[in-house]
Amino acid sequence: MKKLIFILIVSIIYSACTSRTAGIQMENKDSSSVALPYTAAYSSKFSVGKDSNSLMVLNNYKAWEDGDMNAFKNTLSDSFTIYFADGGKFSGTRDSAMILASAFRDSISKVELKIDAWVPLHSEDRNEDWVSVWYKEIDTYKNGKIDSAYYQDDNMLDKNGKIVFTAIHKQVLK
Repeated sequence: MKKLIFILIVSIIYSACTSRTAGIQMENKDSSSVALPYTAAYSSKFSVGKDSNSLMVLNNYKAWEDGDMNAFKNTLSDSFTIYFADGGKFSGTRDSAMILASAFRDSISKVELKIDAWVPLHSEDRNEDWVSVWYKEIDTYKNGKIDSAYYQDDNMLDKNGKIVFTAIHKQVLK
């Protein structure tokens, strides 16, 4: 009798865990019935992007943290634009960006990144790939000053999978 109950329980668990639900697709039932108060000026049709895009962007962050400027350079597109958190902007060639980035990174003795989350996105209507990253950065400058802040960056990749655009958003820690 115990064997029969055991076999029955195992069968029930097996049935519950098999692919009975495979093929069921979730759909957003609200999307057609919700009247949103705004229309997106850029895009509102995003889907989850490729993990390879996340890898490229996270390799960029790791290279910055490690001070490996050659690896950092290899993650950037031939032309690159960045909007800094302070309102500044750079737009130019990868080589010009590297001159500025290397000079700034050289003023820092240690960078520590604590990555909280990232998400690769694909804009369906614009056919663009993005990776958003949320993290805390702690910078120790060569003069001994230590700065830390929370960041949320939006990184757009070009057709070759390199970073072509970054927008940095910063929340200073007090």
